[in-house]
Amino acid sequence: MKALTKTDFHFDGQKSVYHGKVRDVYNINDELIVMVATDRISAFDVILPKGIPFKGQVLNQIAAQFLDATSDICPNWKLATPDPMVTVGLNCEGFKVEMIIRSILTGSAWRAYKDGCREICGVKLPEGMKENQRFPEPIITPTTKADEGHDMNISKEEIIAQGIMSADDYAQVEDYTRKLFQRGQEIAAKHSLILVDTKYEFGKRDGKVYLIDEIHTPDSSRYFYADGYEEKFEKGEPQKQLSKEFVRQWLIDHNFMNEPGQTVPEMTDQYCESVSDRYIELYEHITGNKFDKTAEEGDIAARIEKNVAAYLASRK
Repeated sequence: MKALTKTDFHFDGQKSVYHGKVRDVYNINDELIVMVATDRISAFDVILPKGIPFKGQVLNQIAAQFLDATSDICPNWKLATPDPMVTVGLNCEGFKVEMIIRSILTGSAWRAYKDGCREICGVKLPEGMKENQRFPEPIITPTTKADEGHDMNISKEEIIAQGIMSADDYAQVEDYTRKLFQRGQEIAAKHSLILVDTKYEFGKRDGKVYLIDEIHTPDSSRYFYADGYEEKFEKGEPQKQLSKEFVRQWLIDHNFMNEPGQTVPEMTDQYCESVSDRYIELYEHITGNKFDKTAEEGDIAARIEKNVAAYLASRK
């Protein structure tokens, strides 16, 4: 099985490229963005040493489907998906904030709560909550987007006070975040899943707010299986989930949380394939479509280059 972990394309009109933790973002004449979802995988803000076959395709195709399924709620950047691993869209000026919205107390929020924290990003949390309990209503806990290192929690008030976003833009983005999350939950429920939490990124172009990047994928979202959720919650048992949390848990079990002195455990080919299977399972579960593995045949990078070049040429 192959994994694409590095790209180095030179597209017509290319001005720059940004290699993120997972995505490689090519700027075409400041007008368009070519976003390649690679097979890299990150956890605890570290890119792990091996790629996961098909992961990029899974993320790109889920995100494309959800961008299309939410375009009536707010405008988004997507124009086309000329390749299974690529989305091309409008170049927007991104806000330096990730809008995280949570419906259930779990993950990092639960770890903080267990340690006595009762306020996240200016949002007060009720006493006496248990792990995996639903909040009375979803809470928004933004983080600042760090170019390097960990993203930091930030409150709505701080975002506005620091001039990261205007009060009007924040109000718009907050409204979109709640509506997008509600739609994501409705779609998940149709597939017997619970959309537990997720993050959205927004940007501006010509004075208008757009949803950018990807949405509702296993990298940005956590899903629980709806069947058995209540029963497991009552018994205090771990929920069956579809998300990247199982990778984080594997790292924690192997004593890695990206703290000083810790090293990333060895990732065998067998382990990478098992992660790939989980991503494909999530794709099929969440979209209701069979995953197409034929895209992996041949040279992945050459295929991407050809497909993107043909799309860019067709726009001239």
